[in-house]
Amino acid sequence: MKRLEIVIDEEKLEDLIALLNEVGVRGYTFLRQASGLGSRGTRRPDDIFFEQTNAMMILACEEKQAERLVTTLRPRLKEFGGMCLISDCAWVIGPAVSY
Repeated sequence: MKRLEIVIDEEKLEDLIALLNEVGVRGYTFLRQASGLGSRGTRRPDDIFFEQTNAMMILACEEKQAERLVTTLRPRLKEFGGMCLISDCAWVIGPAVSY
């Protein structure tokens, strides 16, 4: 199994969800208003004057599914203003793995 963590500009979240649907991803979790420091500087949803927010997407899938997703995501990541981390993971409990 592979775990993907994707951080993007929150305004692009619906585009990312459409991309996930396009490659057949059927499960994910996202968090809106993520903040932090990265290549675009500090992102702080609580800044009254200059609100800039990220969203973070977390998903787990089989290796072949991860490869399809990365192939489709890679050319769009710069447009989404984000990053993608991939790591090995193990499915501990929950419904049968079907991804």
